[in-house]
Amino acid sequence: MSRCRVCGVRHPWQLDDAVHFLNHGSFGATPRKVLERQSELRATLESNPVRFMTREYEPRLDQARDELARFVGARPQDVVFVNNATTGVNAVLRSLKFEPGDELLTFDHAYNACVNALRFVAERSGARVVVAQVPFPLMKDEFFIDAIRERVTARTKLVLLERITSPTALVLPIDALVAELEGRGIPVLVDAAHAPGQVPLHLEHTKASFTTGNLHKWVCAPKGSALLHVREDWQSRIHPTTISHGANSPRSDRSKFQLEFDWVGTDDPTAYFCVPTALATMGGLVAGGWPALMERNREDALEIRQRLMHVLPQELSPAKFVGSMASIVVPGATRALSDRLLREFAIEVPVFQFGDRAVLRVSAQRHVREQDVEALVDALRKTVPGARGAA
Repeated sequence: MSRCRVCGVRHPWQLDDAVHFLNHGSFGATPRKVLERQSELRATLESNPVRFMTREYEPRLDQARDELARFVGARPQDVVFVNNATTGVNAVLRSLKFEPGDELLTFDHAYNACVNALRFVAERSGARVVVAQVPFPLMKDEFFIDAIRERVTARTKLVLLERITSPTALVLPIDALVAELEGRGIPVLVDAAHAPGQVPLHLEHTKASFTTGNLHKWVCAPKGSALLHVREDWQSRIHPTTISHGANSPRSDRSKFQLEFDWVGTDDPTAYFCVPTALATMGGLVAGGWPALMERNREDALEIRQRLMHVLPQELSPAKFVGSMASIVVPGATRALSDRLLREFAIEVPVFQFGDRAVLRVSAQRHVREQDVEALVDALRKTVPGARGAA
């Protein structure tokens, strides 16, 4: 890269300067400005809880939803807030009816919590979860697409796909596959937990029946904020996991879909209301706004991956499969390596078990500094037997 290698800055965040934080992907990190806005909203709430929750709640929610919908390329009427993407997946799966012999298709890179939800509804109904095998590293689009196609049968009633995989950090080419499956009458549920803020989204044109994504990760909103997008033809059949007042509301000024999801009981809604502040704050970090931020993070992820590959030589997926995260295999390691890196080197980075291999995933966000990357490279040389350049 022609610019300085990885030039992040910490001051917009409250991150501990003593820790090399390379795991933005797991829970995100909320900027100070967004947290300050949340504190303001909480103070307003507590100054008159009745006014805030009964008179101001819906206007604030609608404003946040409108700005979020523009950001993800959706119609506001197709979007609701949920606490996290796993909640969105559960809301969809538990709303659908399956029969004995039905097949629910996913693949081996899918997020464990979402696969557990698939298995739960399958066991309850007598359906069966089918898991396609997708290689890692992934070298060609068709290796992913064909792996899914080959497991589709006349009994397939739903396909769960990932927009960006969690342990292997692959940005997957799902759009054409989604259109194909939906065209065959097979609904697709897209777990886009890592997608908002990491890759551009155009949900209205993607054609998936259902998409859910976190906002606390790459949008950097407070914890407890995520979206669920449901195509209009499905909305009457999808319900929140908590049934509340919206289920029998006589109101006609908005859809029952939004009436049900918008209020599921008393909770702190300020994470949702902070989404516009998070979008503005993160979009203002670099010249060029969100498109430039996503590209800058991707460039850094590729740079970090390349430097790790020099320490641990291996075949890598082509750059088109990389977003703001990148994963490499660490030979002979286990998940315990993550704890050791934190304990001995003050490095926060996840190591996942993917099949019989340990996969280390790095995240690139604007707070990642050159010294954080150097620390990881040096630590791997000291901890992984056979690493290139080991002392």
